[in-house]
Amino acid sequence: MQPTFHPSIKLLLACGLLSLTACGTSLNRAPVEERPVGGSVKPAPTAPVAPTPSSAPTAEAKPLPGAENAGKPGYYTVKPGDTLIRIALDNGQNWRDLSKWNNLDKPNLIEVGQVLRVLPPGVDAGSVAARPVSTAKVETRPLDSKPNAGAASAPTAADKSASAASSSASAASAAASGTVASRDNDEDPAWAWPTSTAVGAGFDEQRNKGLAFFGKPGDAVLAAADGRVVYAGSGLRGYGNLVIIKHNATYLTAYAHNQTLLVKEDQAVRKGQKIAEMGSSDAEQVKLHFEVRKLGKPIDPAKVLPAR
Repeated sequence: MQPTFHPSIKLLLACGLLSLTACGTSLNRAPVEERPVGGSVKPAPTAPVAPTPSSAPTAEAKPLPGAENAGKPGYYTVKPGDTLIRIALDNGQNWRDLSKWNNLDKPNLIEVGQVLRVLPPGVDAGSVAARPVSTAKVETRPLDSKPNAGAASAPTAADKSASAASSSASAASAAASGTVASRDNDEDPAWAWPTSTAVGAGFDEQRNKGLAFFGKPGDAVLAAADGRVVYAGSGLRGYGNLVIIKHNATYLTAYAHNQTLLVKEDQAVRKGQKIAEMGSSDAEQVKLHFEVRKLGKPIDPAKVLPAR
């Protein structure tokens, strides 16, 4: 049996229930996004986006020293594996002169792509390049043969002495100043054989840019002509202990694979002077590798050396 209530009590109970319903509705109410009248929602501010590496400004690459002279006569562009000594030898120069002409604070640090001056300042590269790189006009014959009876008479001792003196003076002057002689043709040096041992391998422009003399350790290595030592050391790969002599503005000679060096850089030497002892440094056997270079280009020494 259900209880009965007075009408006024029923009214009070109904009002209480309505209040509770209203309160519960407000407690569970979902959040409402406030929108301005007549407009859209304003987006929240975002942080600025940092530029990507590709869009960031890049520093312009610094040109290598001498780049403005690339391709010009009298200049050389450094390639991988080059050293200043190698560049000097290939251009018939003293490496110290190259260092001076190019203002190199550290000659051992040259960069691929760097352009170096390989002729003295003030020298006309065109006139030097135009000079023919040819061997002296000599009779070609086997090294152990005798001169032909009909051959021109040999120069007298006085002629040889005068030629040697002239060559020595020219070499000393050119080496000291680092300049190319003003004459179109430098006189050929008065040559002599660099050792008394036999030739073991001849000149080959591709594989052997000189003559190979086989001997025993300690055999004397001699200066092939008067001149000045422009290099004495082991800094050129493949040559071992090496001596390079500059004879004049045109000719250099190189003496490689020695066991002992007896001269130092900038030392004046005379033809026939002992400059080293034969060895096997950076070689498979004891030998002297001997090169003659004319304007930096290797030529066959057998064509300029006198008959034995």
